[in-house]
Amino acid sequence: MSFAPLYLLNRLLFRISDFFHHWYVDGSRALLHRFVSFFENLDQTFALYITLRYFWKPLYGDYTIVGRILGFIFRSLRLLLGGAIYLCLAFLMLAIYLAWLALPFAILVLIYRNYLAHSP
Repeated sequence: MSFAPLYLLNRLLFRISDFFHHWYVDGSRALLHRFVSFFENLDQTFALYITLRYFWKPLYGDYTIVGRILGFIFRSLRLLLGGAIYLCLAFLMLAIYLAWLALPFAILVLIYRNYLAHSP
């Protein structure tokens, strides 16, 4: 008895499982790394952590009452605007990630539907 068909079947199953491991595990790690890097770069623009850390300190060291009021207003607006942008981008990235997860199954469903539509 030849073991070639069993070997080919074994390699086929290995390649299929390797594809799903690469797609879901390695791909998820890569996407997560890109998302975190994107938010780190975005934080250099909005500086939410630093703004939150120095929220109650006067802006530019201006300890007058006007400086304290303007610092509170500007920092509050920066936190609200930056938080809203972060939240929108987080939802967008979550949608991208869910689409990434669903893509192989969507392709399989489309192939199956096309097969059923053209079978006699």
